Amino acid sequence: MLKTVIVMLLAVTAGTVGDILLTKGMKELGDLSAMNLKGILNAAYQALTSPKLIFGTAMLAVFFFLWLAVLSWEDLSVALPMQALNYVLVAFLSQYFLGEVVTPMRWAGTILVCAGVILITKSSVP
Repeated sequence: MLKTVIVMLLAVTAGTVGDILLTKGMKELGDLSAMNLKGILNAAYQALTSPKLIFGTAMLAVFFFLWLAVLSWEDLSVALPMQALNYVLVAFLSQYFLGEVVTPMRWAGTILVCAGVILITKSSVP
């Protein structure tokens, strides 16, 4: 179980950092829905050359391969809820790096998710 917790913490961290970088990078590119075809093609080129988007994608790849490793030895009903820990990291990092406002209601939901993860994790220990 300790192996699962450690690898999942690494995976969740990599995935969350990847998501934050992708969000930051895409916000810099602008709203794609307001662009014409030429603007979208230009944004696609910028996305392919953006360090934030490249590194964010790499971090999501790290998450994916760590996730595959966990699935090779752990029950999905235990491993999948552990992914929910990214809600905690996203809330913290979104405030700090993206300047988002996380309301008390969102924090309450995050705490409930964490409580659920703890219950599920404890249920797998014999």
